[in-house]
Amino acid sequence: MSRIPESFIADLLDRIDIVEVIGSRLQMKRAGREFHALCPFHDEKTPSFTVSPQKQFYHCFGCGAHGTAIGFTMEYDGLDFVDAIEELARSISLPVPREGAPAPKIDTDLFKVVAAADQFFRRQLKNSPAVPYLKNRGISGATAQEFGLGYAPKGWNGLMDYLRDQGFSKETMDNAGLLSGTEKGRAYDRFRDRLMFPINDRRGRPVAFGGRTLGSDDDGPKYLNSPETPLFHKGRQLYGLSNAMAACRHGGEVMVVEGYMDVIGLAQAGIRDAVATLGTATTSDHAELLFRTAPHVICCFDGDNAGRRAAWKAVEALLPRLREGRQASFLFLPQGEDPDSLVQNKGAEAFLALRQAATPLSDYFFDHFSDQVDLHSLDGRSRLVALARPALEKIPDGSFRDLMFERLQRTARMERQISRPPMERTRQSSAPARRTLVRSAISCLLAQPELAAKVENAGFLAQLDMPGVNLLLKLVDFLHERPNLKTGSVIELWDDRDEARHLVKLAASILLDEETDLAAELTDAIEALRKAHLKQRVTQLQEKQTRADLDAEEKHELMACLTELASAR
Repeated sequence: MSRIPESFIADLLDRIDIVEVIGSRLQMKRAGREFHALCPFHDEKTPSFTVSPQKQFYHCFGCGAHGTAIGFTMEYDGLDFVDAIEELARSISLPVPREGAPAPKIDTDLFKVVAAADQFFRRQLKNSPAVPYLKNRGISGATAQEFGLGYAPKGWNGLMDYLRDQGFSKETMDNAGLLSGTEKGRAYDRFRDRLMFPINDRRGRPVAFGGRTLGSDDDGPKYLNSPETPLFHKGRQLYGLSNAMAACRHGGEVMVVEGYMDVIGLAQAGIRDAVATLGTATTSDHAELLFRTAPHVICCFDGDNAGRRAAWKAVEALLPRLREGRQASFLFLPQGEDPDSLVQNKGAEAFLALRQAATPLSDYFFDHFSDQVDLHSLDGRSRLVALARPALEKIPDGSFRDLMFERLQRTARMERQISRPPMERTRQSSAPARRTLVRSAISCLLAQPELAAKVENAGFLAQLDMPGVNLLLKLVDFLHERPNLKTGSVIELWDDRDEARHLVKLAASILLDEETDLAAELTDAIEALRKAHLKQRVTQLQEKQTRADLDAEEKHELMACLTELASAR
């Protein structure tokens, strides 16, 4: 797999204005040299989200979120690293180069062949038997066009022949999940006589399809999805997400429903923040994708036993991701209703009223376990604790976790606090670290990386016994090799190193103190560290001298160190 060169990432971050990237998504106000906003990653009323245009770096002093324009795009838009880079590069018309072997051609061809199939299905819709079905379901032509609905015609090879004429090989069609029967040597179209729903990625590119039978010539299940392919993994994909993202961001909520037509019917009724899982239970990847889309996830299920089982699967996926600022609720519909039928029969306002009264995850969680035990008996309450505690321990450390344990204690009527293992925080504290010489030097270099050119003959740092000095030496060497980087680029390029979290804390501290003469502070810190090294070396040599004679070279070194210390006073 090809890699994006490190030099390009640094160049991209140098050309991209982080204020423009974040300002296009958040409302920011200038405060001195920086910009402040309400953090999009946790719930707050007083702005603690700080963006530095000079350093091309953002940091939230409330939840600890931090990073560059790349990191923000990944977190806010829910993109992976490569997609975020491509999105930012596209915004300034900058082609993304690749290192090493070129990316496999099949990946590019897969996107192209699925897009070609999408266009084929759309063109087949107009005079197809799918049109009466859609009209009967109350779906307008404009809504069908918005969601790219199409039709897979009857016959065995209509799509295959079309794609072959477009220059695609049978192997590419098969790898994209568009064919069946290839393992038996008789390839034919996977989708036939079906209403087609394109499944798009977050960028709106079709990567797979769902097809609903229309009742004639039915040779398979009512709904049929594409198989797993290099582009499509149903446990990581949500139907309708690219259509819903704007509404989710605006309202701060995303609603998970069970079917394609539920998403489409709700959107036509003006409820545009709904997405659907693809015939599978809510997974951990779904949960993370949902919370990246909006801080409040509403899970909408049928009120029957199957719906309750699906809801609990969702709870298990959501709990480990309920960090500060995130919440989840559960909406159970009346028997025999689904979201599409409910808005058709009773209107959007009736549906929204039910949604407004959705059950908070905390209530559903305790109702779920309380229904399984007798809370009037000691044994039943003990059983409640045994059932609930392992699930609660999956919640990230924070106030929600503490409150859930307190509620378990009250529900079980226990006088003693329920023991629970401490959790390592997923984000580092934003409190500034205690200032030491090493931290001072690192902070100065992060604030103005070009100052590394002033740090010469830093080899002595390798011999200095002091916490953090190895990180300082690595940073100096890193910046000597890569001149002209900004703070954000340093953090981004250092991201996969073990010491990255320490740099982030120190980078955050420099946002709090902008008035320091950093060049003078760095010079003073390096000189103080050089003096500390001399003192350490003198101590080592003098201690050795008490045990044995020093050789000539060591005696000379001792005298040189003492002389240099005397002149430095």
